Amino acid sequence: MSDTHWWFFDLTAVIVLTGALTFGVFSGIDGTARILLTIPLVVFFPGYALVSAMFPDKPTNNSRSFDEAKTGLGNPLLVTGGLETIERLVLSTVFSVALVSAITLLTSVTPGGLALETVLPGIALVTVALALLAIGSRYRCPPNQRFIPPLSMGGLFFTQQRPTAYDRSNTRPYNIAIVIGLLLLVASGGFAITNQPQSDGFTEFSVDTENVTGETDSMYESTYTAGESQEVQATITNQEHEEHTYTTVVLLEGVSYDDGGVTVHETDEVDRASATVADGDTHQQTLEFTPSMEDNDLRLTLLLYDGEPPAEPTAENAYRTVQLPIEVES
Repeated sequence: MSDTHWWFFDLTAVIVLTGALTFGVFSGIDGTARILLTIPLVVFFPGYALVSAMFPDKPTNNSRSFDEAKTGLGNPLLVTGGLETIERLVLSTVFSVALVSAITLLTSVTPGGLALETVLPGIALVTVALALLAIGSRYRCPPNQRFIPPLSMGGLFFTQQRPTAYDRSNTRPYNIAIVIGLLLLVASGGFAITNQPQSDGFTEFSVDTENVTGETDSMYESTYTAGESQEVQATITNQEHEEHTYTTVVLLEGVSYDDGGVTVHETDEVDRASATVADGDTHQQTLEFTPSMEDNDLRLTLLLYDGEPPAEPTAENAYRTVQLPIEVES
């Protein structure tokens, strides 16, 4: 079968590979494999589909003659149509960067925000739509003018045997420069993917609350009985971009409130627990304690430390703090 029967195979491959690579990224693949899957989706496929839609015809070099008496042009004018394969590849990378940037900008204002789950489907949909448009544009071209992708590597670069508008006595420097430029672009794309900017890490620390109704006086259990074992449910969510080991210290404090300030008169450590939490995971702790004081002005203070706590845990040296005013009855 001649090459003329395969005028659509490159665009079909773009559609199939876009779907396959997108599925591969969302299937949970990570590390180097994920980077390799993402690079063509970001730096080549969208632009190639757009270039194919804009230039469905093959490169031609025709001479157009003019009436010298009317136009003053005595020599024929070289009219070049279509694009060489290497020109398509270079423009594909340039247009891909522009398209991906535009898609990213648009997705940043959508309800989903700027995330892989919104950007990547947008890139895939635009690529497939442009590829289908390109197939239609190429189909409407006369067969003798239709661009047919070369099935050999020899058709990818400028050659001395094939005259072009860029014909020179030695085309090797241009081919080398093109290859180096494409390699640098792919390398920069891979670097950008592997070194994505991250926001400052943080840890969420909270206490589980009760369902709020019209009869709710407090969102947490605030009244305890002296001498009875009690439980408090704490939640730790690690958003530090790496695994962390946390220690939670529970203090029962006797306090007084004066002029908008709080004075701690007595402190008793009633429980301590440690947990290792992976990045992005949430861990729930059950903290048990038995109230050792009886008063209406007591405070249960939960101190979260990244690692081991100091010899004297306080709210001032803790990483995160939750303070709950409570009452302990006899």
